[in-house]
Amino acid sequence: MLPFTTQSMTGLPGLELQGLITIILQFFIAMLRIGAFLISSPLLGARWVPLQVRLTMSVMLTLVIWQYTTPVSVEVLTSNQAIFIVFSEIIIGLSAGLILTIWFSAVMLAGEKVAASSGLSFAAQIDPSTGGQTPVVSQIFYLFMLVLFTSTDGHLVAINTMLDSYQILPIGIIPSFDIFISAGISAAGTMCYAASIIMLPFAIILLLINVSIGIITRSAPSLNLFSIGFPITLIGIFFVLYFSVSSLGNSLSNLTDASLINLQEIMEGLFSG
Repeated sequence: MLPFTTQSMTGLPGLELQGLITIILQFFIAMLRIGAFLISSPLLGARWVPLQVRLTMSVMLTLVIWQYTTPVSVEVLTSNQAIFIVFSEIIIGLSAGLILTIWFSAVMLAGEKVAASSGLSFAAQIDPSTGGQTPVVSQIFYLFMLVLFTSTDGHLVAINTMLDSYQILPIGIIPSFDIFISAGISAAGTMCYAASIIMLPFAIILLLINVSIGIITRSAPSLNLFSIGFPITLIGIFFVLYFSVSSLGNSLSNLTDASLINLQEIMEGLFSG
């Protein structure tokens, strides 16, 4: 019995467990970037998407890119540098998703301004993506943009861009995050500009309606302004929404294309930075 015991003791089965733990750590490091992007992205980062779905997609996408990435060595994983790598991967994914969300928030801002100026702000409900009360017009605009985004495979382009970022910026290389700050400021400015362009036709129509109502009430002071002006404004804005569906769809499609191009430029800028 002695030779058998000696042979089993020299087998060192703990080495296999240590290798498995190393692979799990490397897989976890590779999953941080794409997982953070899915959590903060406009479509999959919404509250109506269960957390289990986002985790499952993160694991599946990490399995796809696992064979194309260079794993971090064990020496780096057990050193203080691993903390900076973890935070840099999370910041890259979160920043990319949040910048894309800022671009998508342009339609929410435009819908809120249209609803506030036309009297439709009374029709508000709880937005599942933000958790607060949002006008129905904003939610319709946002859902319209999500439909265009998914129908043109924009979500696949965004995920493919994040997967390509592993080739542009391998795991373990800490980039300069100045590009995220400048891209966030630029995205906020573009959000306000795009919202102004989207709501400009509605604002012009509402201005003409208000001027017409003012002329009518000036010529006939006995008429009640609120009983006449409010229904005319609602009917006018409904007609504008109906006849501007095609032009609004083109504007939202151009906005999604611009947001994806901006995301690709950010990922390319990380390598050059």
